[in-house]
Amino acid sequence: MADTQNPQPVDPAEALERLGGLSLRELSMDSLLQTVADLTKTVMPGNPEASVLLLVKDRPTTVVSTGELATALDETQYDRGHGPCLHAARTGELTEIPDTRADDRWPDYTPRAVERGNLSSLSVPLAIDKDEGISGALNIYARDADAFDEASRSVASRFAPYAAVAAGNLFAYQSARHMADNLQAALESRAVIDQAKGILMERYKLTADQAFQLLARASMTTNRKVRDIAEDLVRTGELRLP
Repeated sequence: MADTQNPQPVDPAEALERLGGLSLRELSMDSLLQTVADLTKTVMPGNPEASVLLLVKDRPTTVVSTGELATALDETQYDRGHGPCLHAARTGELTEIPDTRADDRWPDYTPRAVERGNLSSLSVPLAIDKDEGISGALNIYARDADAFDEASRSVASRFAPYAAVAAGNLFAYQSARHMADNLQAALESRAVIDQAKGILMERYKLTADQAFQLLARASMTTNRKVRDIAEDLVRTGELRLP
């Protein structure tokens, strides 16, 4: 847990000006998210730690945080399936706990937050893509009770759009990368199956359909994937049938 005190928060206007001056071309999305979290920590009262939660089809992930306190409290909520950060992400409502010792909305979470030294928190929802089941929250965990006033809530809400844009772009990038990896795997499977079909067509004077049916039969009778059968045939020249 970080012990660095933050008695004199940085001027929010300066922090927002810095965020506005960042180049999206020069920063990766996770770097931008980390910058948002770091600046949020410096401008908010209560000696806080901050995190950004990404919720995809109700599966939560902490994509960045400023310290162990924020990460641990996020994960405590994930384990229980509820808590202030998940509530903000799911409902789109700004969610505040003025005094963790007195809040009874999440009775199996708040005592653990108190044990870790978190006495108030503020979770700001991130509008990303509700239609696709993607949302998030910018979470601030303060070590002081009643740390947030109207001014600090306003500042946190002004930081949230930067986190939303970066989190949305990060998810889009990861999804595109996953799709590209799956496509590459599919193309590689198609290529090795085509090679195996060619071997069978030449060896047994089969049509392309007959060659594939032979591979499929081998797959079913040996309970192995067609691709694995094809790879063995291409590598060894043998088609193993029971």
